[in-house]
Amino acid sequence: MMKTALIVTTLLLTVAGIWFYRLGGPAQLELADRWWPGKNDMVGSTTLGVTYGDPATSQQSYDIYYPIGVGKSCGDRRYPSLLFFHGGSWRDGNRSSYAFVGRAFAARGFITFIADYRKAPEHRYPDFVDDAAKAIAGANRELKQNACGDPARLFVMGHSAGAHIAMLAALDPKWLPRYGLDASAIAGIIGLAGPYDFLPFTSDAARDALGHWPKPEETQPIHFANGKAPPLLLLTGDADTTVKPRNSRALATKVNESTGEADVKIYPEVTHSGIIMAIARPFRSKAPVIDDILTFTRRRTK
Repeated sequence: MMKTALIVTTLLLTVAGIWFYRLGGPAQLELADRWWPGKNDMVGSTTLGVTYGDPATSQQSYDIYYPIGVGKSCGDRRYPSLLFFHGGSWRDGNRSSYAFVGRAFAARGFITFIADYRKAPEHRYPDFVDDAAKAIAGANRELKQNACGDPARLFVMGHSAGAHIAMLAALDPKWLPRYGLDASAIAGIIGLAGPYDFLPFTSDAARDALGHWPKPEETQPIHFANGKAPPLLLLTGDADTTVKPRNSRALATKVNESTGEADVKIYPEVTHSGIIMAIARPFRSKAPVIDDILTFTRRRTK
């Protein structure tokens, strides 16, 4: 009897292990964050699947995580907000796998939007950049309609390809005006391990998503760096071999030379995936990513 129970337990653990492995990195992080022992990141409420574009396109949606205290009335208090675009080489990923980012920042007082966007190969540049601009405009509208929101304190953040499209949407002057905004609608941009200066294209993912464009320089955020850009915080790891830290250094240098404001932080022994892992509860000792983001946002909302 005990032998049978041991076999069944072993089979169940094996199946669970295979299932967990097949979830993929971000979904594994989400599960680990949700079930990790200790104090959870407490959220007031969530609204899932809010459309910012075509209702028939599920990818043009975001989930919203509200801090405790956000309701029908907040008195004189107004909450800052954070709009996050996930990575995935312009072709993978979904917002539900990054719920841990929503919980982390809602628990720290931000109305937090976790956005999806259309992806390659069906949608190549500039579709996903246009989606990012449309999502920024959608978040801006949402905050104006919410008695607790403060549209003047909307921060935009992305990881990897998400940092790329967020940066392009904000820096290239043709995107936000399509939706009645300009870069002044953004209080600051936070890039996690973002590719900002990566010509010529050396990866299949970049060639698939961007390589068809006749003016490749227009796919590069550094091409649009200027002194009127919102303040930038560029975070990366010195062990990142997927998107090398020189991308962050180069963009910051060009923005600062144009009398703009860009800060770079390079974390020792942190990889490309490690920087987003540091937002999930089990891995926060990897790097002070959350603390550095909070310091950046507080400095710009006094």
